[in-house]
Amino acid sequence: MERLPVVICPNCHNAAEIIHVLTAQSNQNVIYTCQVCQYVIRNIETNKG
Repeated sequence: MERLPVVICPNCHNAAEIIHVLTAQSNQNVIYTCQVCQYVIRNIETNKG
C-alpha cells in the first residue's frame, strides 16, 4: 500500500495525510485546514494557479 505525503500543521505541529487537510479551489488555489486545532491557511498558490 502506497503512503500519501504528510503535511505538518505550522500551528500545533500535528501531522496528517495530504488528502485529509488540503482542499482544492476552482481557481487552482488550495486551502489548508488542521483537523486538530482548526488552523486555516487560505489561497495557497499552486504551480497551476
